[in-house]
Amino acid sequence: MEIWNDGNYDVAPELLAEDLVDHTRMSDDQPHGREGDLWAARMIRAAFPDMKFELVAVLADDEYVAGRWTMTGTQTGEFAPMGVPPTGRPVTMGGQEIFKVRDGKLAEVWHVEEVGSMLEQLRLGPPPRGLIRMMAKRSAKQYKREQRKNG
Repeated sequence: MEIWNDGNYDVAPELLAEDLVDHTRMSDDQPHGREGDLWAARMIRAAFPDMKFELVAVLADDEYVAGRWTMTGTQTGEFAPMGVPPTGRPVTMGGQEIFKVRDGKLAEVWHVEEVGSMLEQLRLGPPPRGLIRMMAKRSAKQYKREQRKNG
């Protein structure tokens, strides 16, 4: 919470393994390891500088820590992963994380965020049905070409 809530990146070496594995990275641009988590936190904090996370539930044992959270914030900066310019709109979004712990540090993470809900609150979704249909047809054609090329 110190990193994402407060932007206190100095505590990262105490909390995150240097070789942290993020199994659900934001994009191919995201670096691997601890730096990838810091990259993601900086990216989201730039889009939502007033964001705050509230832990809803936390479960832990000797090997794993899992939690559900709610984030609130106002999108006053660019949401770079999706190329969304500032909207000025407030957002409340939920998500969950599962961390594997190694040597007292977070070593692996799996996460899911309610991005669809966030996009709706920003008035950016869902896309029109015609656009989805067009994109699906394009995707199918690309897949068939890939299969012929690799097959």
